[in-house]
Amino acid sequence: MRVVVAPDSFKGSLTAPEAAAAIARGVARAAPDAVAVQRPMADGGEGTLDAVMRAAGDGAIRGTLDVEGADGARIAAGYGIVERDGEPVAVLEAAQVVAITDAAGMSVDVTSRSTRGLGQQIRALLDRGLRRFMVGVGGSSTNDGGAGLLAALGVRFLDAAGRDVASTPRGLERLARADASSFDARLAACEIAILSDVNNPLAGPRGATAIFGPQKGVAADRVAAIDATIARYAALVEPALGRGAAERPGAGAAGGLGYALMLAGGTLRSGAEVVADLIGLDAALDDADWAITGEGRSDAQTLLSKGPSVVAGRARARGVPVSLLSGAIDASSLPALNARFDGCFALPAGPATLDACVRDAATTLADRAEAMTRLFAASRATASARGR
Repeated sequence: MRVVVAPDSFKGSLTAPEAAAAIARGVARAAPDAVAVQRPMADGGEGTLDAVMRAAGDGAIRGTLDVEGADGARIAAGYGIVERDGEPVAVLEAAQVVAITDAAGMSVDVTSRSTRGLGQQIRALLDRGLRRFMVGVGGSSTNDGGAGLLAALGVRFLDAAGRDVASTPRGLERLARADASSFDARLAACEIAILSDVNNPLAGPRGATAIFGPQKGVAADRVAAIDATIARYAALVEPALGRGAAERPGAGAAGGLGYALMLAGGTLRSGAEVVADLIGLDAALDDADWAITGEGRSDAQTLLSKGPSVVAGRARARGVPVSLLSGAIDASSLPALNARFDGCFALPAGPATLDACVRDAATTLADRAEAMTRLFAASRATASARGR
C-alpha cells in the first residue's frame, strides 16, 4: 500500500514536516509494509518558506534580514533565494516578519501594528539585484492595508498639515494625502507572485477587517471604524500610485498586505497550488492507493483553496481516496467537508484541554493515523477478498 501524507502545519503545535512524520509513524504501525510518501504542504502562510526551500534542494540559499516586526522592534526575519527558469527568485513569508503566533507582535494593539518589515525585506533584496519575488502572505498579525510595506518602499503618508503619519491603522486615521513620488521605481521591472488562499476584497463586509480582523484582536465594536480607515486610505493611495486594486480578489489577504503587493505590481496565486507543484505532489499521487491531509483546524474556509482542499482536488482527479485528519473540525462544516474528503477525523480521541492537545499533538496524531490506516487496510482486504 502506497500512502501520500500531505498535511499543512498544525499551527501552534506542529510544523507541516512534523505533522507528516507523525502521521507516517501511525501508518507504519498499522501497516508495516506500507510506503508513506511524505509531502508536507503549505498555502502561503506559516511554513511556506520552508516548503519552497525543501523543494529547491541544495541550490537554495537561506538568510535573514534585520527588519521591523509588527510591533516595530527589530527582528531577524528569514528569507530564501531559489533558482527558477535560470533566474534567482527571492522567497519571502509574511509570517517570518509579522506572524500571528509572535507573542511580541501580538502584545501591542492591532491598530499599532505595521507591515514595514516586509517592505524593508523587499527593498534590501532589490538592493542586491533581485527582481523576482514569491511572497507568502498568510498567518499575519497585521491589519494595516499593507501601508507599512508601501511606506518602506517609498510612499509617504501625510496629514492635513503635511506631516508624516505612522503606517498603522491608528496613524492612518489622520491620513489626508499620499505621496508616491519616491516610490521605488525598480518595482516596475519586478515579477511578484503573491501566494495566498484568500479571495476577499480589501474593505467592506467581506473585507480584511470584517472577516479576519477579529482573530487579530480587532474588537467587534471597532470593526466598522477600522474598515472605514482602511477604505479611506485606499481611496487616497490609489490615485497617488495610479493603480487600483481594492476590489480585486485577494486584496484583503493578510490584513490588506495582498492589496499593497498588488499596488506594487504583484499577481495573486494560490499558495497551495504553487507549493503543490513545487513539491511534486501530482507525481507522488500518480501511483498512490490513499492520501492523508490535514491542518490545525478545518472548517468551511478549508474548502477555499487551502492546502487540504488542494490535496483533495488533485487526489480525486487521479482516483485516489483522500482523508482529512485535523486537530479540530467545525461540526457545522462537516457536510461540506465530507463531500470533499473520504472521511474526516479530528483530535483528540476524548476530552482534553487545549494545552494537552498542543503538548501531545504528535503522539495523538500518530495514534489517530494508525486507527485510520487499520480501517483503510481492512476495507481494502475485504474488497480484495470479495473480488476473488
